[in-house]
Amino acid sequence: MDQIHKFLNIVFPILSFFLFIFILPGLSLYRLLRFCITSLFPENLAGKVIIITGASAGIGEHLAYEYAKHGARLALVARREEALVVVAGKAKEMGSPEVIVIKADVSKVEDCKRFVDETINHFGGLDCLVNNAGVGTLGLFEDQQCIADHTSVMDVNFWGSVNATHFALPHLRKNKGRIVVIGSCGAWFNTPQVSIYNASKAAQQSFFETLRIEVAPDIGVTIVTPGLIDTQLATDQFIQKTKLNVMPLVSVEGCAKAIVNSVRRGDEYLTEPQWMRTIFLWVMLLSELMNVARRVFAKEGKSRLQNQESRSNDLVQPPILKRD
Repeated sequence: MDQIHKFLNIVFPILSFFLFIFILPGLSLYRLLRFCITSLFPENLAGKVIIITGASAGIGEHLAYEYAKHGARLALVARREEALVVVAGKAKEMGSPEVIVIKADVSKVEDCKRFVDETINHFGGLDCLVNNAGVGTLGLFEDQQCIADHTSVMDVNFWGSVNATHFALPHLRKNKGRIVVIGSCGAWFNTPQVSIYNASKAAQQSFFETLRIEVAPDIGVTIVTPGLIDTQLATDQFIQKTKLNVMPLVSVEGCAKAIVNSVRRGDEYLTEPQWMRTIFLWVMLLSELMNVARRVFAKEGKSRLQNQESRSNDLVQPPILKRD
């Protein structure tokens, strides 16, 4: 058995290299042709029923506006009902024929079931679930006072999207619907100070890539990995501590528009901005260099944090970054 693996360790990389040379050009041409065709004949969203979690602000809010422009009917979900009402009013002005507001916390299983049930009871069906609600904590992992403070990140980012999807699946299957997952480039481009957030997004992406195989072809899955988007999550503190100062922000309006266009094309993946996909190649092919850079960033961030703590002892809990 071991001899077989030793043989494959030598042969398979060489064989793969030559296969990539022949396969990639044809696959790239297919992707280009598919993009052109689906761009010319995108899905008509008029009258479709869309659930958007975390719709009170940020990407979720502007996704509501983009879907509204296409005449979709919306179920907006978040914890802040007052903010949702404002978003719902703007969505109606922008073209949505019907919008309902549902106050719910995606980290609670019963709330996930309830907002799916309320949507079905009101509209009679479901065409798309957008798992957007997200939170994060900021700080070096070894300096955190209580690990339990991070459980809410996984509860919202991972279990919130998993539980909502679980209750929505039967209804999406009936309508040949789609699941949209708002993940993060942090799932594969790890930066210091957001270890638990990145881990939650990696778990989320892995789950939905697996689910895509299980539910195809009845239900489509679009996984979105945004970079640095100009939302409440991208605070000055977040940008400085994660060492992303040199990365330009993407407008939340542009990001939402790109996501809806990608969904209408039926894409399986979207990275926004698109040039960030090149960074993925760096991570895969130049892992040693990327790891050295990350360690330098982490050490610099730690030294700055220690200097701040020497001036103030008020840092007890990690700051919480919210997206809904």
